[in-house]
Amino acid sequence: MTRRGSLPLALVGACLAGCLGPLESHAYPPYPQGNTSVVVPGNTQFAFELHGQLRSQKGNLFFSPFSISTALAMTSAGARGQTLDQMTRTLHLPEQKQLHPALGQLLRQLAADKKRGYELSTGSALWGQKGKVFLRDYLNLVDANYQAGLQTVDFVGNTESARQTINGWVEKQTKNKIKDLMKPGTLDRNTRLVLTNAIYFKGDWASQFKKDQTRPADFFLADGKTVKTPMMSQEGQFRHAHARGMQILEMPYVGNELSMVILLPARGRDISYVERQLTPEKMKGWLKGLRSQKVQVSLPRFKMTCEFSLKRELAALGLELAFTPKANFSGMDGKRELYLSDMVHKAFVDVNEKGTEAAAATGVIVRTLSIERITEFRADRPFVFLIRDRKSGSVLFLGRVMNPV
Repeated sequence: MTRRGSLPLALVGACLAGCLGPLESHAYPPYPQGNTSVVVPGNTQFAFELHGQLRSQKGNLFFSPFSISTALAMTSAGARGQTLDQMTRTLHLPEQKQLHPALGQLLRQLAADKKRGYELSTGSALWGQKGKVFLRDYLNLVDANYQAGLQTVDFVGNTESARQTINGWVEKQTKNKIKDLMKPGTLDRNTRLVLTNAIYFKGDWASQFKKDQTRPADFFLADGKTVKTPMMSQEGQFRHAHARGMQILEMPYVGNELSMVILLPARGRDISYVERQLTPEKMKGWLKGLRSQKVQVSLPRFKMTCEFSLKRELAALGLELAFTPKANFSGMDGKRELYLSDMVHKAFVDVNEKGTEAAAATGVIVRTLSIERITEFRADRPFVFLIRDRKSGSVLFLGRVMNPV
């Protein structure tokens, strides 16, 4: 995981509130109608459970649970048997016939109003191996509900070109905030399908901070040390509450449809006290207790990028079978050859006096069981080498490597 910047507060509320909607609008009527209420509670539950897995890592943390849920929901459309059962339990999904129309409906609702004072968008795509046949029912389902069309690349013949093509799409969808989602080596010639979801958000505070009120101030680290950081400051009417061992503040963006919710531990308590209590039920109670009042707000200006491989965390939550050759994704191609090799995620956030800019991208990598035997030659111990003229057989150079550095 790579981290940059300084994250002083738990920004789960901002992540949940700010990372939704479609980047690309395709007209494929009629859309399947769905009930969004069947997916939101499960997505929130999964968000906090995944946070529970990630919070043990050191340093800053920022991710988009909605992007991750959306990418995995698309993947679940091709799962069958025990693989689908594990995905349903781990992600807290409704049954498949409700899931995809509900998510599609949610995305369309969030994209419907363009005159809202902020940018909020998400887009999805499938990247399939050239010549690989996928089931038409699967492609139609993800196209109709997620507007995720199939684009062909050549993982087998030109893996690097495929990687660059996918990364280029992600960069474009996130306005160049998420680069190099697929690292070198993430894909290989046995990759058959990559499912991507990209999210972008930019919103101004409904009540902006004035730059001339930003001052250097001490920020107290978890180990007791202090660092100087630009501290933004303003006084205004905000929804606020005191809960046991913490304060809660809600700061709306222009339009009052989205907001950042900040959970601040009381002095003497560390951030783990707040993180341990993160559940949908408690969050609902905290938000219900907010009251509008005059508040003097001091908030650090910060920027960060975080990236993860989520394979281990998802397995710990119960999604194990999907990442093994025993997985059943026959709903994608009618065969039992596919499994998930990895799931990668990268997120960016910039919080300043004007507002917030955030972006994230998720990639689900679907691999086939190796269909050819590859001999490995790994020169990781002392060896002899020579350079020869093949026509005459003359040995021109001869040597050995005992230590290559």
